[in-house]
Amino acid sequence: MPMSPKKMMDAIERNLPAKTGRTLAQWAALVRKDGPKERKERVAWLRKEHGLGGATATLVSFAAEGRRPHQEYEDPDALVAALYSGKKAALRQTHDAALAAARRLGKDVQPSARKTYVSLVRRRQFAALQPSTADRVDLGLVLPGVKPKGRLDVTKTVGGGRVTHRIALRSPRDVDAEAKKWLREAYERDA
Repeated sequence: MPMSPKKMMDAIERNLPAKTGRTLAQWAALVRKDGPKERKERVAWLRKEHGLGGATATLVSFAAEGRRPHQEYEDPDALVAALYSGKKAALRQTHDAALAAARRLGKDVQPSARKTYVSLVRRRQFAALQPSTADRVDLGLVLPGVKPKGRLDVTKTVGGGRVTHRIALRSPRDVDAEAKKWLREAYERDA
């Protein structure tokens, strides 16, 4: 099972002095003194000027604000509620139907809410649920090497960098045999 965001950030912080010669507090002080004001620019500055990796630069940038990146993910129910609010509220039933189908694949399926999608994880992410438009939830699937056919399309915009394909779901009825077949295929590839 992958590390939680909190455990990952804790590990990065623990290893900072050995890898960079500075503690998180020292990095945060440097950023507050010399770094850009906006978080995105701070992360880019830390990566370019100081050679930090993306996750490390993000941790340092948040620390300069007195926060931790994982704090934004501590309430997964609130994240999911925000995904399906406003114009996308009617899509929640479709999301719930697809999530139920994923959970029936095995007890090891773990949903992990993000700001723009819900990642479905076994050992690693094998699928994602993303309300991409006001009338469509995309079921993103990690299926490298699979040619698109039927409702299965290639994508680069669903659920982060691992997702290779998607199936458009416009209602709970769209979580049908075809969608479940591809979901199972992605799940089994992650064994």
